[in-house]
Amino acid sequence: MPLQGVCWFLCCRKGFSLLGRDYGEKEEEESFELRNKEDLTPNGRSPAEVTVSQPTRTANGTNGHTVSEGTEEMKSLIIEKNKMGLEEDPELLVKGWLSREVRGNWIKQRRYWFVLSQDSLDYYSGQEKGARRLGTLVLTNLCSVIWPDKKTYKETGHWSITVYGRKHCYRLYTKHFNEAVHWACAIQKIIDTKAPVETPTQLLIRDIEENKFHPEVVEHIYQHNPILKYTQGPLYAPLLPFPYGSLEHTYHSGKGYGSVREEAVKLFNCLQQLESAREPVPIIQGVLQTCLDLRPLRDEVYCQLVKQTSYTPAPYTAAHLRYWQLLTCMSCTFLPGPNVLKYLRFHLKRIQSQNPESEMDNYASFISEALEKTKCRGSVPSWEEIQVLMSRQEMLCTVHYPGPLSCQLYISSHTTANEVVRRMQEKLGLQDTKNTFALYEQNALWEQPVPGGALIADILTSLSTKESESKAQWKLCFKLYCLLDADSISVDSIEYLFLFEQCHEMVVRGQLPACEEDLQVLASLRLQCLVGDFSTHAPCPPLDELFPGHVLEDQVLMSLSAHPALPPCQVADQGCPTTQRFHTGLLAGTLWSHTATAAHKQKVEQDMRLRSRLKEEAAAVMASILERWKGLAGYSRRDSIAAYLTIARQWSGFGCTLYEVDFYISSTGSFSQKLWLGVAATSVSLYRQGEAEALESFPYGQICSYGVSDSNTFKITAGDRDLMFETTKLTEIMQLMNAYFSAIRRQRGKGEDADITKTKCTEVGFCHLASTHTPTLLELPSHPV
Repeated sequence: MPLQGVCWFLCCRKGFSLLGRDYGEKEEEESFELRNKEDLTPNGRSPAEVTVSQPTRTANGTNGHTVSEGTEEMKSLIIEKNKMGLEEDPELLVKGWLSREVRGNWIKQRRYWFVLSQDSLDYYSGQEKGARRLGTLVLTNLCSVIWPDKKTYKETGHWSITVYGRKHCYRLYTKHFNEAVHWACAIQKIIDTKAPVETPTQLLIRDIEENKFHPEVVEHIYQHNPILKYTQGPLYAPLLPFPYGSLEHTYHSGKGYGSVREEAVKLFNCLQQLESAREPVPIIQGVLQTCLDLRPLRDEVYCQLVKQTSYTPAPYTAAHLRYWQLLTCMSCTFLPGPNVLKYLRFHLKRIQSQNPESEMDNYASFISEALEKTKCRGSVPSWEEIQVLMSRQEMLCTVHYPGPLSCQLYISSHTTANEVVRRMQEKLGLQDTKNTFALYEQNALWEQPVPGGALIADILTSLSTKESESKAQWKLCFKLYCLLDADSISVDSIEYLFLFEQCHEMVVRGQLPACEEDLQVLASLRLQCLVGDFSTHAPCPPLDELFPGHVLEDQVLMSLSAHPALPPCQVADQGCPTTQRFHTGLLAGTLWSHTATAAHKQKVEQDMRLRSRLKEEAAAVMASILERWKGLAGYSRRDSIAAYLTIARQWSGFGCTLYEVDFYISSTGSFSQKLWLGVAATSVSLYRQGEAEALESFPYGQICSYGVSDSNTFKITAGDRDLMFETTKLTEIMQLMNAYFSAIRRQRGKGEDADITKTKCTEVGFCHLASTHTPTLLELPSHPV
């Protein structure tokens, strides 16, 4: 060992021996509370010599306070000041009479003389000189103050402030609001001036980091500080410093959590339960969920797991490996802070060097690789993911693509949607296409594109949750996203099948404007493609999978409105003079009841008539489709698809993605009706629903800016016109337009003709396109899809 390391070892041996005497012998008495080294320097101690307090198992605040109790806390945390008289102490800041809530057989208030100094809040039996001190609350930067509120004043008639300390919680009352605010401000000011508190674990982590190249010194630190090693006993205080007080005024609550300090201790108990648990997955999920909800606890759990995987009595047993399995799940879900991350990596390398070719070595290697890739997850890993992580495996993900087809891919906790899209393109031979693809969350009635950077593990967890809540089947689909060049798609390629299937989805959803005759022809071609030549024994899919349902409903409603049936009451009214109507009086209630019953009966009859007409119309349409199907005998699957797409291409908006918008507002006029906003490869267009011709079309070269203007409004500026659309698909529209702009920019980079330039984003969520000498040039969004 170098001379410098030997000198450090000799100088600090006494300090670490002190640590061993203070709390190394008996771990259940650890409290881990101390001041930073600058505050300890005046006593003449080296930084390694830390003072550790002994915890008490009493509740916050006691009835019989003594001077010795306050002195103990003062000794454990601060440099004890000289024993001066009450009136002689120059550090006194605020003093006065306050009532304190005292808990005994019942809650009551007692008046005490309170004194605030630079180090503590003390209370005495009286204000006279030499009065007995009854209690002390030591002030550190972890203390907190709850300010007075009206609710407490209305309930008690007093303004209340609450001061949380390490050992005590003082609930103080006064009748005057200004006095309560004065005390709260003064106490908070003292807390804000305090140096950060460091625990022995933090100091030892820093010492290990400074001496990581001196194995003998590190070994000595571990041997003389059991706080760093495995224990079967409970933990009475966190390893890291957390604010005192309830969760409501420190971190967000909402799931029944206690204070962060309490939750840290509970988590250690959960960790110890892993050793004997028959099924560890629920415990692991619970720990991960708590760390997801309470972010500050992530570093604490990492430190606890490093502790429980160091110097374990039986390191190769299944019970001990549970800690490694939880550490594996943690490393694939959350990243620790910089200091704890260095400590964790050092621990993993140390374990690998001490236990080569072992299960611990395998887990340490897996965790080290995971830490290089992990990003903060948006949800807790699913039961299936935890099980595969416990065995250091990858999980299978089923990806569907147009038609009744799917494939399975192995994914890790770090696999993104972009990676799956790339692998799917390679698997299906779509690497050289000009069109782009994306993953979609999809059920029978709804679909949404998955952002490229989203973690597939989080998406699968979300789909599983949605299935359990809605009882609908959800799946992950691989589909065309930007149709940039439909003409170059080969008829024999799988990409042509993608185009056919997605075009048919638009037809069934009613998003391909066509006459009824064309829609029936498309349905018959779909049957020929799926089943082949007509046969009475051939299976036939239901009509709603072939033909848009809204067309049937519109036809039935039009036929019913052409021959309206007058209600009986209206017929009677036509033959009766208005002077013979009943006046309101004794029979009004009876007449109202009779009228309501008649109206309800009429509505039921109308519904039955509507359903009957729908069945009749559906049967007629299906019969017509079957007749057309018979005429397609001999058409191959390839010919049927080609004929289908030929009809679909007759619409000028073929290839665009339609979004329903509720309002369209511009400088030339406004429409308060539902429209379609079509986003295509070269332009953005507006359509009345069901109409083939666009109301207006805006080539990308005319668009100056676009983006989200508020929570549900999308705005496009084209020249001197502002177009605003209210829709729930804001993010999807923005992402798709960005994707088209990015694709055009890539084409321009390859030397192809594309009138675009780079983009600036001057507002969050809004893209402004810089003006150029040629009005057809525009900028691209700077942020990726």
